Amino acid sequence: QVQLVESGGGLVQAGGSLRLSCAASGRTFHSYVMGWFRQAPGKEREPVAAIGRSGGSTYYADSVKGRFTISGGNAKNTVYLQMNSLKPEDTAIYYCAAKVDITMSTWKAGTEYDYWGQGTQVAVSS
Repeated sequence: QVQLVESGGGLVQAGGSLRLSCAASGRTFHSYVMGWFRQAPGKEREPVAAIGRSGGSTYYADSVKGRFTISGGNAKNTVYLQMNSLKPEDTAIYYCAAKVDITMSTWKAGTEYDYWGQGTQVAVSS
């Protein structure tokens, strides 16, 4: 079992930055692919970024590429999402997730993830 707890959300002006953290307890991170997802009000959940086992390859949604950076996933049992140049459309609840299957081609599919955090709210004002 893995428990995931996100933190670092908040209110920021457009153009600002936030760093989200996802702390895990239970089995260590390096056994899982870690992902970040987000869900805005009235919209479906969407993938944001993922990182392979032990902090390997990283993947990003086109909407955040060049602005967001995922890191961690190593023995420190914490994964981060550094978010720069934030836009109002980045406003959402951000969720951390872990999946046992290490296949990276499915990183965007939320149904592939086995464990989820409770989410942290990010609000970007214009």
